[in-house]
This record gives sequence, C-alpha cells and structure tokens, in this order.
Amino acid sequence: MKRNKNLSIVSLLLLLLLLSILFIASSSTVSVDARKHHRKKAKPHKHPKDKGGNGGSNFPGPAPAPPPDYGPIPTQSSIFDVLFFGAKGDGVSDDSKALLAAWKAACKIPGATVEIHSEFKFLIKPITLQGPCMPHLVLQIDGTVLAPSKVGSWPKSGLFQWINFKWLHNFTIQGSGTVDGQGSNWWSSSTYAWQKKSKHIPDIKPTALRFYSSYDVNVRDIKIIDSPQCHLKFDSSGGVKISNITISSPADSPNTDGIHLQNTQDVQIQHSNIGCGDDCISIQAGCTNVHVHHINCGPGHGISLGGLGKDKTIACVSNILVENISVQNTLSAVRIKTWQGGRGSVKNVTFRNVQVSDVKVPIMIDQFYCDKSFCKNQTKAVEISGVKYDQIIGTYSVKPIHLACSNGVPCTDIGLTDIQLNPSPLYQGFQKGLCSNSYGKSRAPLVPSSIDYCLGSVGDAVRRISRSHDFVC
Repeated sequence: MKRNKNLSIVSLLLLLLLLSILFIASSSTVSVDARKHHRKKAKPHKHPKDKGGNGGSNFPGPAPAPPPDYGPIPTQSSIFDVLFFGAKGDGVSDDSKALLAAWKAACKIPGATVEIHSEFKFLIKPITLQGPCMPHLVLQIDGTVLAPSKVGSWPKSGLFQWINFKWLHNFTIQGSGTVDGQGSNWWSSSTYAWQKKSKHIPDIKPTALRFYSSYDVNVRDIKIIDSPQCHLKFDSSGGVKISNITISSPADSPNTDGIHLQNTQDVQIQHSNIGCGDDCISIQAGCTNVHVHHINCGPGHGISLGGLGKDKTIACVSNILVENISVQNTLSAVRIKTWQGGRGSVKNVTFRNVQVSDVKVPIMIDQFYCDKSFCKNQTKAVEISGVKYDQIIGTYSVKPIHLACSNGVPCTDIGLTDIQLNPSPLYQGFQKGLCSNSYGKSRAPLVPSSIDYCLGSVGDAVRRISRSHDFVC
C-alpha cells in the first residue's frame, strides 16, 4: 500500500516537470515571434545639407520632395496659373513661354482656365495662342498684360498682331485686368521717321488682340488700352459676343480702331465704353448680322461701315443694327464710307436712338471716301440701299448731315425719321448739310428743317441702276 502511494507521488512530480518544460518552450516561442513583428520607431531622416535639423525651432522641417510625375491624375485641377509655369509677373521678364506652356496644357482639358493673376504685370512678346482646344476654355485676365514698349524689339513677323488667337471654338476672355499695348512710341513722329530709315521694319503697326477663324467667342469685362493700332479685331469668325469692356487710347493716336470686324457674322457688341483715335467700331466687308447696342463712343470717329471697295474689290455688308448708343466729341456718329471703283452692296442697315454731343458730322454716307490727297474719279461704286436713321438727337459742330452718293450708283431707300440736330457751343460759322444722289423718305420731326429736302423720290431709273448690281452679293 505504501509502495503504491510512492508511485503516485513520483508520477505527479513527473507530470509537473513535463508541464514546466512545455510552459518554458511556449514562452520562448512567443518572445521570438514578438521580436519578429516589433519595429523600432524610425528617427526623422535629415537632408545632407540640413545639419541643424530645423534650427532648434518648433516648426516642422521642409516638406519631402514630390513623387515623380507619371502624368495627369484623375482629379487634375482645371486652373492653369501662368505663375506655376514659370512666369515672373514683374513687368520686365519675358513671360511669353510661361503663357504658352499654360495655354497648351489648358487646351487639352474641358472647361480649363488659364489664369493671369491680379497685382502682377506680365510682359508678353508677340504670340499665337491657337486651337483647336477642348470646349469652354477661359483666359482669365485679372492682372496686367504688357506688350513690348520699344518699337525696335518687335520681330518682323509680329508686326501684324501682338496676341493672335486662331482656330478656337467656345472660348472666353474675361476678367478685371488690363491688356496694355504700350503704343505711345508707335504714334510719335520720331518713330515714323525711324521706321522709314530702317530696312528691316515695314511701315505697319500691330493689332493688340486678333481673332482668326474662331467661333462662339466671348470677350467681357476686360480693359484694352493704347494699342499700337487696332485694339480688338475679328477676322473670318462668327458667333462673337463682346460685353462690358473698356477700350481706351488718345484721340490723336492714329488708326487705333476700337473693335474691327472683317468677314465676321453673328456679332453682338454691348454695354461697353470705347474711346480711341479712329473708329470706335469698324464694320468691314463680309460682315452680316451685327447688333451694336448700349455703347458709349468717344473720342474717335464714331461707328463706321467701311471703307469698302478699296482697289476695286467686292464688299458685301448686310443686316446691321446699331441702337441705344451715345457718341461725343467724334468725327462722325454713324457713317458709311466706300471707295470709288468698288463693287458689292450695303443693305438693311438701321441706326436707331443715337445720342450725339459735339459731333462734327453726326450722319454721314460718303461714296467718295479717300484717305489720300488725291483719288481718281471712277463710275463704279458699292451700292448703298435700305439704310434707316431713326432718332438721331443731339448737337453737331460742323454740319448735321452729309450724304455724298455716287452719280452712277445712287443711295436708295434711305430713311430719315425723328432727326433733331442743333449746333453745339463749338459750332463756328454756318454749313448746310450736303445731300447728293440720295433717295428715300423722311418723317418729322426734322431739325434743321432743311433735312426734309435732303432725299429725292425714288424713280424707275434709280431702281434700274441699283438693281443692276444685286448679283454681286
């Protein structure tokens, strides 16, 4: 009995020993595994040049370098700031390449915006910003864009235009900024003398902003000043809307038209202020469906159609409506000018509700237009018909009306309604209005009363003469 008891005790001790061995082995395994999965917290990596860390300050050190660029990411921004493309914006450095780089990047993205920041001045040399681009591209001008001020710094290839836009569809220029052509050096007499002596620069001056073969274009809110020549030009374009812009250059700056349209259709120009050294708005050959309204014009030469038919060319202009405008201190208010020898027609034109102040000749048709000291008399002329003047009211400083029409191709279907023009305080002497070879109807009130006798009645002979030219357009 005693022996069995001893065996039980031995067995219990062996079992306890075995359990102890298993426990020790298990603890070793856990310790090894724990060492395998534990990672010591890494110390910050110092840049080789950053020996002092962040100088003992409590501010974090510089951000790590960005990862390599593997192309656009799905959430790419649609804002393309020219500063991020290397522009300096100091008005001295050439920022042309930065603008072009931003343009090319934005051109590929629907709804993108090329941003020209406020409070910066960007010197841009002659440049072409072209499409086709993705739709709804915007050039946001909130700063100042400067043209080269020195005439000699312009390349020969850049003398036709400064910033050239072409082949664009569904494009907008907008913003609170200024496009400054810095054109004063182009206007001085010393510059003209210098140009004549130079064999490398022709006698031509650049347009500030020019659009070619572009459609559905909006230009709004910006200011364009002091262009060497024309400020804003559209050529062979359509679907143009210009609103709430300001164009400004001195009254004696030569050939600085405000807005120039050529071979362009379906245009709206509205709610803008234009003062320059030539036509506030110039509508040339190939234009149709143009609506101009709520414009303040002056100084300048007024709203003009032409000159048309120069060098015996064909000129066709139709469906023009100019209304609700104010014109002051200009050569004319609303005029049509054609060269002798030209062909084509101007028809379906209305000038309505035009307020004039100190305008030399408010109403003008001139089929003998000539910008030289002498032009040869020619029998052919651009036909002018269906032109209505309604509510032209205000003051003149030379004469109220000038209708100088061709003997061979008279002006027909002219309408004069509610014309009230009185001499201004600047008026000197007495000049009657001129009315020659112009036919149509007039309706009171008419001031001065001589306007009532300005238009002859349309006869069969006149109809035959005018209709013989209809086939041209």
